[in-house]
Amino acid sequence: MPQTPLDVSQLAAVDATRAARMVREMRDAALAGRRSRPGPRPVIEQSWDRMLRGGVDPERGARSRLLTPDEVRRRREESPLRHVLPVLREGLVSVADAAHHIMVVADADGRVLWREGSSAVLRQADGLGFMLGADWRESVVGTNGVGTAAVLRRPVQVFAGEHFLRAHASWTCAGAPITDPRDGRLLGVVDVSGPLETVHPATLAWVDSVAKLAEARLRERHLASLERLRAVAAPALARLAGRALAVDRDGWTAAVTGMPYTDRVAMPKSLTPGRRWVPGLGVCAVEPLAEGWLVRPTDEPLPGGSTRIVLDLAQPRRCSVTVSGSAGSWTHEMSPRHSELLFLLAEHREGRTAAQLAADMFGDPARTVTVRAEISRVRRYLGGFLEHRPYRFCDAVDIAVVLPADPRELLPHSTAPAVRRARTAAPV
Repeated sequence: MPQTPLDVSQLAAVDATRAARMVREMRDAALAGRRSRPGPRPVIEQSWDRMLRGGVDPERGARSRLLTPDEVRRRREESPLRHVLPVLREGLVSVADAAHHIMVVADADGRVLWREGSSAVLRQADGLGFMLGADWRESVVGTNGVGTAAVLRRPVQVFAGEHFLRAHASWTCAGAPITDPRDGRLLGVVDVSGPLETVHPATLAWVDSVAKLAEARLRERHLASLERLRAVAAPALARLAGRALAVDRDGWTAAVTGMPYTDRVAMPKSLTPGRRWVPGLGVCAVEPLAEGWLVRPTDEPLPGGSTRIVLDLAQPRRCSVTVSGSAGSWTHEMSPRHSELLFLLAEHREGRTAAQLAADMFGDPARTVTVRAEISRVRRYLGGFLEHRPYRFCDAVDIAVVLPADPRELLPHSTAPAVRRARTAAPV
């Protein structure tokens, strides 16, 4: 008979001790290869399965090599999350402190960059190795509110023995991912943690709502920065004949002249002024402009030579596409949806129709409008390398796909039917 998952948060709010005992029994059964009734929640059972397949030792301590203070400081300075710390603090810290919790903010690599809240709980966190600079990825410290939320790209609450490491069985945590509102890229995770007796069924919704407020603030900052760049660019664009556009340092468009507007240009990393190959635009004259670039397509032909495209899916949180050719190379970090889409096109070099891709991605061949919208977004950085009718990579391009060491870890966030089939078809 199928398992009935235990509603941990509701039971724990009434009787935390009983809930912790039941979860511990479920975990012990899972480690012994047995089924339990009631069973763990699917999100927890799937995480435990990843830990068992990944060889994580449930009995070892969770302490990882800490980053140096200088490295923590450097990551803080580079993290976009620094801009929304006031939002996170206002929404979480005061309540967390009163409720004997702490707020933890980790970057996309699972490294703890900020911790605030109850001093007594901070000391308990130290005992678990939950310290500044610690590596809290799921593959390192097992099922937890930071690492599991990062893998799944959705909010997760982990109670007591739902943590894979036995040393965490006295702890409870609720984490929510914070993504870049511009492109869906994972920026990090905000987590509220504390002793198991402090668990509350509303904690997860609370943390998730504050994470969404932080994403809204990031969007406001982005729009304001584009407005400033637009004001600087307007006089320069007015003096130019022909095509030109002003973009910020990440390629987001502030203004255009003489050409259709596009939201973003896939600007090469480590860009310097001069004549540069810009994906989708060809050879361009690039000049610095305020906090961005003035880009003028030159209509010069692209240099000849073969092109190689590498889809790197080995790191689920950092999937990327790299294009290399005689004109240079560039790398673009892909959103989860684009990772799925390009993986499917790489698997089917003969091409897929919009209906076939809709069935592959959503299990519904009628969702062609969504597929075409995503293809349109992909064309902004891979336009010259994609054909249509059917959708496919052009024949002259050499395609390589870098997969995870365990193929069952392929795009773990994905629920696309074709991706799930690719996971289960992989040899064990």
